[in-house]
Amino acid sequence: MRNDSPQSGPTKIVLIATGGTIAAQTTPDGAVPALGAGEMLTATAPGAEAVEVVGLDLMAVDSSAMSVAEQFSIVRAISESLADGTVAGVVVSHGTDTMEETAFLADLYARDDRPVVFTGAQLPADAPGADGPANLAAAIALAADPATRGRGVLIALGGQVLPARGAFKVSTTDPAAFDTVRADLPRPTLPGPVPGGRLARVDAFSLYPGVSPGLIAAAVAQNAAGIVLAATGSGNTHPDITAEVSLAVRRGVTVAVCSRVPYGRVTATYGGGGGAVDLQRAGAIVSPWLRASQTRIALLALLTAGTPADQIAEFLTAGA
Repeated sequence: MRNDSPQSGPTKIVLIATGGTIAAQTTPDGAVPALGAGEMLTATAPGAEAVEVVGLDLMAVDSSAMSVAEQFSIVRAISESLADGTVAGVVVSHGTDTMEETAFLADLYARDDRPVVFTGAQLPADAPGADGPANLAAAIALAADPATRGRGVLIALGGQVLPARGAFKVSTTDPAAFDTVRADLPRPTLPGPVPGGRLARVDAFSLYPGVSPGLIAAAVAQNAAGIVLAATGSGNTHPDITAEVSLAVRRGVTVAVCSRVPYGRVTATYGGGGGAVDLQRAGAIVSPWLRASQTRIALLALLTAGTPADQIAEFLTAGA
């Protein structure tokens, strides 16, 4: 959907505040989210006078403690904000721990070409040299810039601007906290409204020497609709895992395999019983570019929409 209605007066940007370090203040029990949108805007370096920012305090949580339902509520809030034709763009302030997941979830439903920009901080708001105000100012300017239209959901942090799709956190301390596995990933989106009812459950496991195949059986027994395996190398593991994958697929569970390696395309190359070739033959889908966090989000959204396995495979391998 496009919104080409002319703007009169200041460019309106909606700031959806969700908590995270950018809103945190230090307490004897550690840093906790405390600031709302208005308070963050007061501390933010002034932007262009032609920009009007409307704050929406949606929640105040650490993103590490955010539920899937809360992630979907953020995406619905973005959609509802953009339902106003006078809004030129949306900024979401969010914790960096799971920003790559929520921003990607938003991108899965981003059919409107108006900018949506996620930002956050690595230092609490009351820390010396707090980076939140500069990050928020940059995100607002980006969301107000007509040249940002049509780029999908973006992450703006530490002077960097990255597409949400393919992004992952690379540092616990560096102001430029994110990188991308590939900056030009195709952006297939999901049709229909953002779901608000029951959501599919998708579990994710990192594989390693000696990992128990029983993890997969346990996920199946607990009614997971999907399983994501962050395998070694280019999607490889032990043959015992392959056997459990085969059983899971036969029981109707969708299994996707990615890599625990940060960079590079995942290609089914190796056999030997536990290679990605074997996992594919057992019914798993190889995710060539998205890593575990975003593969899980994609699978969750697709399964919630009732997408069949062959279409999930097409979605995950688009542009591979």
